[in-house]
Amino acid sequence: MAEYYLELKGVSKSFPGVKALDNVSLSVRPGTVHALMGENGAGKSTLMKCLFGIYKMDAGEVYINGQKVTINNPDEAMKMGIAMVHQELQPVLPRSVAENMYLGRFPTRNYGPLKVIDHKKMYEDTTRWLKEVGMDFDPKAPLSTLSIGQMQSIEIAKAVSHEAKVIIFDEPTSSLSEKEVDVLFRIMNDLRSRGVAMIYISHKMDEIKKISDDITIMRDGTYVGTWPAAEMTTDQIIARMVGRELTNVYPDHPCKPGEVILECRNVSSIHEKSFQDCSFKVKKGEIVGFGGLVGAQRTELMEAIFGMRGIKSGEVIINGQKVETKNPRRAMNAGEGLITEDRRGNGILGCLSIKDNVGISVYDKNLKAGFVLDHGKIGQIVSDSIDKLRIKTPNAQEAIANLSGGNQQKVIIARWLANDPDVLIMDEPTRGIDVGAKHEIYEIMVQLQQQGKAIIMISSEMAELLGMSDRIYVMCNGHIRGEITEPKDMTQEKVMHYATMF
Repeated sequence: MAEYYLELKGVSKSFPGVKALDNVSLSVRPGTVHALMGENGAGKSTLMKCLFGIYKMDAGEVYINGQKVTINNPDEAMKMGIAMVHQELQPVLPRSVAENMYLGRFPTRNYGPLKVIDHKKMYEDTTRWLKEVGMDFDPKAPLSTLSIGQMQSIEIAKAVSHEAKVIIFDEPTSSLSEKEVDVLFRIMNDLRSRGVAMIYISHKMDEIKKISDDITIMRDGTYVGTWPAAEMTTDQIIARMVGRELTNVYPDHPCKPGEVILECRNVSSIHEKSFQDCSFKVKKGEIVGFGGLVGAQRTELMEAIFGMRGIKSGEVIINGQKVETKNPRRAMNAGEGLITEDRRGNGILGCLSIKDNVGISVYDKNLKAGFVLDHGKIGQIVSDSIDKLRIKTPNAQEAIANLSGGNQQKVIIARWLANDPDVLIMDEPTRGIDVGAKHEIYEIMVQLQQQGKAIIMISSEMAELLGMSDRIYVMCNGHIRGEITEPKDMTQEKVMHYATMF
């Protein structure tokens, strides 16, 4: 066997107005986890999509076990033993777990002269593969009944079921709980012992140091270098990723809170198994964190406050006035904004441009004669947003689908900043975003705080929750179990104490 099971040599790829990859190379040894790192827009996902046949590279060569190969589409990639767990899920929600696992490769049996799907074998094989990776989901359950994190687990099981010799993990833990991450790493260690070559894309430094054997860093579509993971410090990785030193990921944000701007009193969901009897306050000029484990109902509570879910009882009070948030439009008119957890599902408008994705929030405020869009004003707002948030794009007319995940997230933030809300709810605001872009988003949060805006931040990253919050509410099983107000009490142990208080 060749020293490197997989080699990419001199890969280049351009899109209209931007060169995404410029002569990039990557070599991965069998039985290792090779981390691929870089800021959003560095070209990591684009390189993997070229390898997997989603994109056709403009130049470059691919070698598998020393043999040059040509990969024209994902089907050919899978036949060559390459599987990929994508960053952005595209599940078929009405169909079952098993049908999603075997989409495009259903087992069949002969039924007279016809071939029909062998459902019995499909369910049995799905159960076997789920058990193989330590999951016990019902293979017949509709995928829509699972959480985003559980859907991600299904995708991981699906990749393993291909029995591939190369598996690409593109931000696989972005939606996983700590327990689910431990399960993933157990699976990866098992695959490593079988000689599988794995490429692991992540922005989470603790994960990279824990699971990786080698680290390759990219910057602005170019290859920076490859190093043994054991020889790299976190500071070295960050410096080589961003090309500059980042001395403090979490900026200082002295809190000088004003009056209460949002208050929830005994708010309960119309669904008994969701959030119940939740009360909390948010003041002007503070960042209030919401912690808790997966399933704590943090997202559901915030979506209800924003009018996306039904409220059975309780009161939502904004600026001293009771607000009936029966739909998002009412919530927006009351001064609320919501950056959702699921960027692809209900965040971006994937078929539209950056201009449309930002401008849609201010169309009704920029009209000529009361009914014609003022494209000049809207264009200026969008242009200012691109500059302020450092969105990497050739122009505002670029389709948002062509941006990296992190730049898509910046566009969503720009949309809400353009609408100038008094209360901005940020649900996992930096999920899937590199450390440099995270710092920029944190700085934006601090600027909003200094302007007297109120920010509610849901975060599953403990360091982020502790590093950016002025106060923390912790939820468990649909209830707010505790509030942490003193800096000395803002510890992981304190948060976990409340998060497990059933």
